[in-house]
Amino acid sequence: MKGTPHFKEEQCAPALNLEMRKLLDLQAPIMSLQSVLEDLLVATSDGLLHLIHWEGMTNGRKAINLCTVPFSVDLQSSRAGSFLGFADVHIRDMEYCATLDGFAVVFNDGKIGFITPVSSRFTAEQLHGVWPQDVVDGTCVAVNNKYRLMAFGCASGSVQVYTIDNTTGAMLLSHKLELTAKQYPDIWNKTGAVKLVKWSPDNSVVIVTWENGGLSLWSVFGAQLICTLGGDFAYRSDGTKKDPLKINSMSWGAEGYHLWVVSGFGAHNTGIESDSKSIVKQPGILLFQFIKSVLTVNPCMSNQEQVLLQGEDRLYLNCGEASQIQSARSSSAHSEHKAGAGKSPFADSGLESQGLSTLLGHRHWHVVQISNTYLESNWPIRFSAIDKLGQNIAVVGKFGFAHYSLLTKKWKLFGNITQEQNMIVTGGLAWWNDFIVLACYNISDRQEELRVYLRTSNLDNAFAHITKAQAETLLLSVFRDMVIVFRADCSICLYSIERKSDPNTTAGIQVLQEVSMSRYIPHPFLVVSVTLTSVSTENGITLKMPQQARDAESIMLNLAGQLIMMQRDRSGPQIREKDSNPNQRKLLPFCPPVVLAQSVENVWTTCRANKQKRHLLEALWLSCGGAGMKVWLPLFPRDHRKPHSFLSQRIMLPFHINIYPLAVLFEDALVLGAVNDTLLYDSLYTRSSAREQMEVLFPYCVVERTSQIYLHHILRQLLVRNLGEQALLLAQSCAALPYFPHVLELMLHEVLEEEATSREPIPDPLLPTVAKFITEFPLFLQTVVHCARKTEYALWNYLFAAVGNPKDLFEECLMAQDLDTAASYLIILQNMEVPAVSRQHATLLFNTALEQGKWDLCRHMIRFLKAIGSGESETPPSTPTAQEPSSSGGFEFFRNRSISLSQSAENVPASKFSLQKTLSMPSGPSGKRWSKDSDCAENMYIDMMLWRHARRLLEEVRLKDLGCFAAQLGFELISWLCRERTRAARVDNFVLALKRLHKDFLWPLPIIPASSLSSPFRNGKYRTVGEQLLKAQSADPFLNLEIDAGVSHVQRSQSWLGNIGPTHHEIDTASSHGPQMQDAFLSPLSNKGDECSIGSATDLTESSSVVDGDWTMVDENFSTLSLTQSELEHISMELASKGPHKSQVQLRYLLHVFMEAGCLDWCIVIGLILRESSIINQIVVLIQSSEVDGEMLQNIKTGLHAVDRWASTDCPGYKPFLNIIKPQVQKLRELTEEQVQPEAFQPVPVGKTPEHAGPRAEESRGSLGHGSVPQGEVGGGSLVSRKEEDPSRAEEDESFQDGTYDCSVS
Repeated sequence: MKGTPHFKEEQCAPALNLEMRKLLDLQAPIMSLQSVLEDLLVATSDGLLHLIHWEGMTNGRKAINLCTVPFSVDLQSSRAGSFLGFADVHIRDMEYCATLDGFAVVFNDGKIGFITPVSSRFTAEQLHGVWPQDVVDGTCVAVNNKYRLMAFGCASGSVQVYTIDNTTGAMLLSHKLELTAKQYPDIWNKTGAVKLVKWSPDNSVVIVTWENGGLSLWSVFGAQLICTLGGDFAYRSDGTKKDPLKINSMSWGAEGYHLWVVSGFGAHNTGIESDSKSIVKQPGILLFQFIKSVLTVNPCMSNQEQVLLQGEDRLYLNCGEASQIQSARSSSAHSEHKAGAGKSPFADSGLESQGLSTLLGHRHWHVVQISNTYLESNWPIRFSAIDKLGQNIAVVGKFGFAHYSLLTKKWKLFGNITQEQNMIVTGGLAWWNDFIVLACYNISDRQEELRVYLRTSNLDNAFAHITKAQAETLLLSVFRDMVIVFRADCSICLYSIERKSDPNTTAGIQVLQEVSMSRYIPHPFLVVSVTLTSVSTENGITLKMPQQARDAESIMLNLAGQLIMMQRDRSGPQIREKDSNPNQRKLLPFCPPVVLAQSVENVWTTCRANKQKRHLLEALWLSCGGAGMKVWLPLFPRDHRKPHSFLSQRIMLPFHINIYPLAVLFEDALVLGAVNDTLLYDSLYTRSSAREQMEVLFPYCVVERTSQIYLHHILRQLLVRNLGEQALLLAQSCAALPYFPHVLELMLHEVLEEEATSREPIPDPLLPTVAKFITEFPLFLQTVVHCARKTEYALWNYLFAAVGNPKDLFEECLMAQDLDTAASYLIILQNMEVPAVSRQHATLLFNTALEQGKWDLCRHMIRFLKAIGSGESETPPSTPTAQEPSSSGGFEFFRNRSISLSQSAENVPASKFSLQKTLSMPSGPSGKRWSKDSDCAENMYIDMMLWRHARRLLEEVRLKDLGCFAAQLGFELISWLCRERTRAARVDNFVLALKRLHKDFLWPLPIIPASSLSSPFRNGKYRTVGEQLLKAQSADPFLNLEIDAGVSHVQRSQSWLGNIGPTHHEIDTASSHGPQMQDAFLSPLSNKGDECSIGSATDLTESSSVVDGDWTMVDENFSTLSLTQSELEHISMELASKGPHKSQVQLRYLLHVFMEAGCLDWCIVIGLILRESSIINQIVVLIQSSEVDGEMLQNIKTGLHAVDRWASTDCPGYKPFLNIIKPQVQKLRELTEEQVQPEAFQPVPVGKTPEHAGPRAEESRGSLGHGSVPQGEVGGGSLVSRKEEDPSRAEEDESFQDGTYDCSVS
């Protein structure tokens, strides 16, 4: 059937007919059969090797007796090697290796060896064997032809992988595949002997199974990809152990997408005893599915920026949505996907970084289903490739190819199926800009060809550019505008490719250079990958022509795991004809090849240039299987100085990573990979059935994307080699990466763990070097403390011996204003020093945090100081814990009150609208704040610091900061102000205080409007209903106040701020220690006439709704009034002279606090700034109705006098208001002159102090937890308006936030 264009109807399974041609009797049981070219090699148990022709003839050749074959350690030792010296020797298992031309054999006594014919004739005299002396427990063997490896399974459970030394012919141990005690502590030495070893069809992975069950998958050079002896494979969800799956026989399917398994008898005998009779011990056939990396079969993808995995009918990409990555490059990853069982990174893929968010954006794969129409006649997929931008994918099946756009989500197939069935892609395919370049065999013309198809045109040979090739192409790769192909005759050919716009857009291809490699390459099949790179041993500085640095400098060839580099030979004269066409210039020849590295699975380089990150972009990255990764890093002299002739210009650095690398992001210093992850779902099944379900034995497997930082490994390797200057250059180029701090921390941590836990003394410790290196970066302090806090205490002394005394580091943090890091150092100090030292440092930090307003930190510090005092070892986290966001600008509002709103029958002012507020508060001494043990010295110590800070804020007139401080730390402002009323809480300079408040609260200084000179409202003796009404309405349509026009000025001026305490002349002089109930009458504010404010009638309501709960105002009859022109002018002027709403709320809150604390001088200042005569009026009423300290009266009098003088000279805007309050000022003067001696001096607010102190004492901790009103609500009045619009909802909110409100509206 092969080679004829066949169509769908012929795609059924062909009829097979088997007939026996001949019978041969070899007189002994057959142990192993191998096909060798035209012959069949049979090993029998009597120690003979029979060579039989396929026709069934022996051609007269005798059977070879193994005892006559000489064996030696290598082929150079004496020809007469030792013979197998025992009679019953025979071969247990053998496999032919075509690329080594010989047999890997396992003898029945466990010895292993390799038998090769010395000449082409296969006779006993011409056979010679080599063997390693130390292996005596071999059980089975498998051969990898591509990498020339022989994998021998051993009875110990490990697999030993050997290769043949080219010069001596000896067997060399390449690596071992074995489970480690670290990864599999319970089972690593209980697996039993290795039962089967099988290499995949593409030679990129090997699967191993053991006698006691289990399955594992390894890459060529020993990186473990999957193992079913641990994790969800080995344990059920309830923690019980499963019996591992025992495998009798297994075979890979086409292209390695499937593994067919015949399972043994042991796997299912997990039923209940009583049912065991019914168990039929029959083997089951299982099918495991895999996905693999594109690089296993199409290594040209390694210079791409993507990672791509291919399955038999779908592709997995790790890029984001194509529509979002027009500019960013995307990437793909590879790993094998076992649908039923597990999957593993199968080979590798390469990608370079463009958009980190694109490549690492989310954990999900972008899965592309391959077109069914194409798969019907071309299953399975053999190659695939993605373009540089990650927007287009091409796939190759049995015949032809197809491509897909991630943007349009459409496939493009050959329109003419004959053309598709007439081409077989042989050497892979690659994208070049918008073109697909591929090497194929044309079946009808029997011709090898190189073809270029344009993506945008129809898929048809008419639009393709076709170039004939001399020999079959095995590998193809694109570098810049060059195509490099490796052919079956071991030659490498370079082509130039360019875009041509004739009538149709195509690409033209021309041969540039041919290089024969036949003298270096024993067999073309051994070449794993071939790449053109700009990497050379010269790093661009010493080149005579700098532009050559990014040219195609060298060819990298992976020959069976050996990385060979051929550079351009620049030893000749470097003359370039400048005039001639660059395409015609003669390319330089290549030097003889140099071996760069062994055991290489994959190579990544990039042709992009970036001056900032030259180290990373000009490096060559190698994946070496179990040995980890290597980077061939260029070394640059500093500041373009002349390099030392004795210094190498590149260095090979090995490093280990925890994932299998599928792609390297160069600039981002990341490796991307894919890993097999499992999900248990056995809880869905009961174990009642005798035969346990396969689904229970095998968890569900998914491919997860992974990534890992590698920079710290490289920096460390450079430091070990005393290349600190290079490490610094490299680190500085990457300092902008978001995870750079993590890189430094990882490096410090790894070195610390290794050296501090080492049993032997370290002659040349690296930690001091690493510490010195990290000090070069501003992140030094954070790095050290983060590392210390993630390390056990026992290692701290070792760490700080290298990095410096933690006390000094703490002080450095304070000087650098890095308080969070300083807090972390406190924990270190607390553990390493005596309590006195940590308290001293904590006090320093606490004071600095208070000064800077870092409230979260302050709360932690209070807790910390108390913990030190009480001997607890409580420690503050370095990062703030989940405190509710407290409003930094709005202050903490009063809590723990039960409020009832009702019409009161008595004492109703003439206004029809009134609110009665009942405050009931438990009271108690304020000392209860921090702990029940109120006289604890530690609390006193903390209180002293808080008082000192509050005093400083008041002295510097920083009221806004004082409010924040009290709210955030639950500081009892009122009780403290009561004590400090005559000291710190005095206003020494009214004018300065007024100015400072204007500035702090962003409150504009008043100006005189032109129209106000003739304003009818100027005397302030009456207000129009219209104005009152407008103010009420302006706040909210729900708030309708109707106020009698005839209400007297004084009655209306009783604002709640004054009356929240005793009303009028009822002074409660009862002892301040009993709970009290006081009535507060609230009536609308009556503002000064001249400086009327829109919304002023509801100002009281707004602030109280924020401060004290939800207020609802009910109004019976509502009438609308028209406004005159002059009134509108006033309103607009008023708006201009108001500060932000938030400031207004805060000022009213402070006014309330000062009023309760009896600091009447501050109340006067706030009344002035708010320009509300009602406040001044209230204060006068208070002073009249209660006895007030004469000194304070005197202070208020002189202060007002100073303000009057200042207003006359500097701020005439205040004059109208000062005129309005003249009568009150006059009254104050009279009171001052009287100087009545009080009988029992008990100012009004003192009665209230305990009420605040009590609840706030209980609340102080609570207020830290769910403290103040969230910031967003305070800002911009949103809280107020929301509460007014939906009173019921707001009530719920409040009561939910703090279960102590009790509101009833009548």
